[in-house]
Amino acid sequence: MKKIVAAYFLLLSVSYFSVDAQTYSFSHLPVIAKTSFKKDTFNIVRFGAVNDGITLNTKSINDAIVACNKKGGGVVLVPKGMWLTGPIELKSNVNLHLQANAILQFTKDFDQYPLVAGNWEGLPQMRNQSPLWAVNQQNIAVTGTGIIDGNGDAWRMVKKDKLTESQWSKLVSSGGMLSDDKKTWYPSEKTFKGSKLKNPGEITPDKTPEFYQSIKDFLRPNLLVFTSCKRILLEGVTFQNSPAWNLHPLMCEDLTVRNVYAKNPWYAQNGDGIDLESCKNVLIEGSTFDVGDDGICIKSGRDAAGRKRGMPTENVIIRNSTVYHAHGGFVIGSEMSGGARNIFVSDCSFIGTDIGLRFKTTRGRGGIVEKIFVRNVNMKDIVGEAILFDMYYAAVDPVALKGEKRDAPKVQLLPVTEETPIFRDFHIKDIVCDGAAKALFIRGLPEMSIANITLENLNIQAREGIDIQEAKNIQLSNARLKVATTSPLINIQNGNQIRFNNLAYPSAQLLFRISGDRNSDISALGVDSSRAKVKSEFEGGADQKSLQLK
Repeated sequence: MKKIVAAYFLLLSVSYFSVDAQTYSFSHLPVIAKTSFKKDTFNIVRFGAVNDGITLNTKSINDAIVACNKKGGGVVLVPKGMWLTGPIELKSNVNLHLQANAILQFTKDFDQYPLVAGNWEGLPQMRNQSPLWAVNQQNIAVTGTGIIDGNGDAWRMVKKDKLTESQWSKLVSSGGMLSDDKKTWYPSEKTFKGSKLKNPGEITPDKTPEFYQSIKDFLRPNLLVFTSCKRILLEGVTFQNSPAWNLHPLMCEDLTVRNVYAKNPWYAQNGDGIDLESCKNVLIEGSTFDVGDDGICIKSGRDAAGRKRGMPTENVIIRNSTVYHAHGGFVIGSEMSGGARNIFVSDCSFIGTDIGLRFKTTRGRGGIVEKIFVRNVNMKDIVGEAILFDMYYAAVDPVALKGEKRDAPKVQLLPVTEETPIFRDFHIKDIVCDGAAKALFIRGLPEMSIANITLENLNIQAREGIDIQEAKNIQLSNARLKVATTSPLINIQNGNQIRFNNLAYPSAQLLFRISGDRNSDISALGVDSSRAKVKSEFEGGADQKSLQLK
């Protein structure tokens, strides 16, 4: 049986191109069903809400939503002002609308958030109730020009290295407690206790309600979680200061996110902008993300739980959006065990993100990520890689903090199983990057190469050039690289069917370094090797015949 499974997954990784020219030109995009609401308006003031920033308006707001739902739907209006509240449950056919200068402020009283069975990083887990939530609802929206604030600073732990000295001193003096090494601040003892455990919120038979209560503060909620909902609109609103992830649609269908602003402090641990998990038919456009973790992220469950769910995130359009600070501008993974496919990203800008295009996974995930199309992306001041594929994700920040030491992963060949992830069929075109640590990094597994990647029309300025490891059928055409470190300009380790067509560069100390005993069919056409002091070096068992300079 193991041999059959291995053969199946090897077959999935073979070289192929299933994309026709029309699909690649974005002419066949998915269609997203739209929301529609009655004009009837239910003002939360009529249900007793008070805009003084002190009165808890949880019941008033939820009563307005229930009344609107029972009358066949309409608009629940949040007028201008400061409205303090606990968790809000959205219901079918209701548009929660925030007027200009309206702030929906979620309370930092943790007792207002009951522990509920939920989902965190792709696993069934106990969590505090999300501030804004819905389950199995249809035709729902959050719109307007107001602000929804999750009071996340009350929940989050903070690393000392991410703050200035004065910021750190102020935080420590506010209360809470420090880790044993004094490098991390925790808002409470319960948060600290939970941080010491592995997956403490995971739902298992041995855990009692008393146990979950003892680490309650650690089980931070995502600001907005819509689960198994259909026809959703998020438009115009600012979502900020989330305890964990900001926007988390889970197993939803027909979602439109338009002109929203997702905002978190840059030090916000797990402070993602939006995480689409196992969703189908999604449009994100005209939106801005400035957060503490990944900006726009595609997920589909984690490890065995994600594979059992078996729901890929698919048919997604992301366009005309901007990501400022984030661990990645556009990201897939690392929890992608249910797979991802038919993702179209175009006309976006990433400014100051740790990584630009970030595709990450690791052994144990399984899942297939394929048919990913990216075009017309501008990047500036990228801290790490402009474009990254990595199958050795280690659940750490993409850029090491000052003084942090990281060892390269141990390379070993393992059997191919259902736990082996697959990255294939990516098409990236028309990329401009002004400043990055590295232009391109591709790192597959010895047992499962990253395969079938086309990169076309790249203009990248970076400190380092191209690093390709354990990859197959990679085609890079019409690229201009301006890099500071050119020894080598291009590093390839165990690459097969690697094509460079029309690669321009000012000069290089070493053009190609080829290493490993499993390289073959590497070629460069239209690459002026005379600009390099040394054309090629071979090490670690690499054969000179594996490279052809034409």
